[in-house]
Amino acid sequence: MASTTKPIDRAVAPQPGLLARWRWTMGNALIITRREVRDSFRDWRIVAPIIILTLGFPSLAQFVASRFSSFVADYGADIVAERTIPFLLMIVGFFPISISLVIALETFVGEKERRSLEPLLSTPLTNTELYIGKTLAAMIPPLIASYGGMLVYLGSLLLGELAWRPPTLLVVQIMLLTTVQALVMVTGAVVVSSQTTSTRAANLLASFIIIPMALVIQGESAVMFLAPDAESPNGIGALWAIIVGMTVVVVLLLRVGNSIFKREELLGRSIDQLNLRGTIRSIWQHIRAVDAARTPAHSLRQWFWEGVPLSLRRLGLAPWVVLIVFSIALVGGFLLGQQPAWQLPLNENINFADSADAFGGFFNLPTQTGVMNFILWNNARVLLGATILAFFTFGIGGLIITPTFLLIGYLASQILLAGYDPMILVAALLPHGIIEIPVVFLASASAVRLGAAMTRPPAGMTVGQGMQQAIGDTVKIGVGLVLPGLIIAAFIEAFITPSIVVAVIGG
Repeated sequence: MASTTKPIDRAVAPQPGLLARWRWTMGNALIITRREVRDSFRDWRIVAPIIILTLGFPSLAQFVASRFSSFVADYGADIVAERTIPFLLMIVGFFPISISLVIALETFVGEKERRSLEPLLSTPLTNTELYIGKTLAAMIPPLIASYGGMLVYLGSLLLGELAWRPPTLLVVQIMLLTTVQALVMVTGAVVVSSQTTSTRAANLLASFIIIPMALVIQGESAVMFLAPDAESPNGIGALWAIIVGMTVVVVLLLRVGNSIFKREELLGRSIDQLNLRGTIRSIWQHIRAVDAARTPAHSLRQWFWEGVPLSLRRLGLAPWVVLIVFSIALVGGFLLGQQPAWQLPLNENINFADSADAFGGFFNLPTQTGVMNFILWNNARVLLGATILAFFTFGIGGLIITPTFLLIGYLASQILLAGYDPMILVAALLPHGIIEIPVVFLASASAVRLGAAMTRPPAGMTVGQGMQQAIGDTVKIGVGLVLPGLIIAAFIEAFITPSIVVAVIGG
């Protein structure tokens, strides 16, 4: 198809500067966007479903909302109908996105099968400009359909027999939720399209996009029905958190897609092969390695003194991210505890000497051994779960332990407000915390780096090679530092910390 767009002249590129480069990149990317959107709206097979979903489905949703409201009103459950209406508004916006996902899935692999990709890749556009342009083109039709359907449904609610008058911010939240859901699905689909070799494979992999988003929709529906601030003029607090979280996911997906998009690989890759044995061998080499050349350690001492520090150096910015998040949680918990609405009604005249006597039956070997095993198992499974979750959440799951620091800050504020000796909290946390807190910090940083490795592979490595290195480093840190630290911390917490606490409160 002939193009009438103005050719790009790299010779007139602007001088280096962040804003100038960004405007230049977006200007070139929009050339591709205009071409793709124009072609999409020329295809009746794309336009027809968009029109039907924009006009037909909102009418069906309005009919269901009207009949459901009449039904539950007969049983005195009007609140159920009131919570259902905004949920249906969100569903009206979600359906066009899910159906139009096929546009995003065919962004690259579809053109490759139609043999129209080679001329596009031969243009002077950079990989970033090409990727942004194709991504924006895949977003626009679904968002137009989604916004159109929501406006039609919202108009029928406001002007129809239901005469629904929702809080303004609730409608804004639903519009934002629909937008970020569309962005997550489309950006994820574009990543899939750029890394698969056939449309069939892309459509099969789309289930890894649809299913998580369906689960998110279920969670949002539960929030809308059960949130105590559902009628608040400031919107539902949990939905704001979901919007922020999904925005972060969009940014990460865009970064993943742009970092792994290579036009040469699109043309050169004809079939994907899974070499499981080679992958396991590569990970094992990274676990044993003591330098960047993957030289294996010749002894356990060399592995610990050279290999483990190598993995620690590769953590990059992950420790700083974890430190900032944990510090914010600690301070936030302390400030939260200062609020009158969150203060605990603690008795200021507690006799801690009596409490110390109650611990007398605790100090026997079988009981303390069982406590140690429980502490070790609990800490190990939480950190292991955080690491696995981080692998599928671009590192965000590695911060799952953050509420613990929020709780510590909150308890510290309550102890100080009640006038208790702060040494009680110090005695309860410091003996084993000297080891356990750094170990948790290291495990969280390793998990964050493992998940984030996909978004930016090391220089000279593919995404797969970068992930193999990150997995090897995570295992190395886990076995070399985290697990021994957890064992020592659990022993101290079970056998030593109780004695110190008793000595402090008994004195």
